[in-house]
Amino acid sequence: MSLSETVSKIDRLSDEQRECIENCEEASEVCEWCADECLGDADMEECARLCRDVADLTSLHARFMARDSDYSGQLATACADACEACADECSQHDADHCQVCAEVLTECAESCRQMAGA
Repeated sequence: MSLSETVSKIDRLSDEQRECIENCEEASEVCEWCADECLGDADMEECARLCRDVADLTSLHARFMARDSDYSGQLATACADACEACADECSQHDADHCQVCAEVLTECAESCRQMAGA
């Protein structure tokens, strides 16, 4: 079963929450990939660190939204901030993994900002 199918079964979630959960999970995966690709390159250390932070934050935020945590809104703000910082860093590098990561994180930051304001 796909993530989208699983999330659709949580009937109390709005469409925006479902989209944000999916965006967060995608961001977590792409950041793990990007961080792994950056390992061993001294010029990419900051990129790898930010990607690891975002991977953890987005994964946690998705879980908080799925269980309707009272802290989800606060975490959404931190998640959006981290996604934006990481996207800025990744966009400075020519590597394909960084460019893909920056694109995914921009979308994730937008949906997290919506959740922070909800």
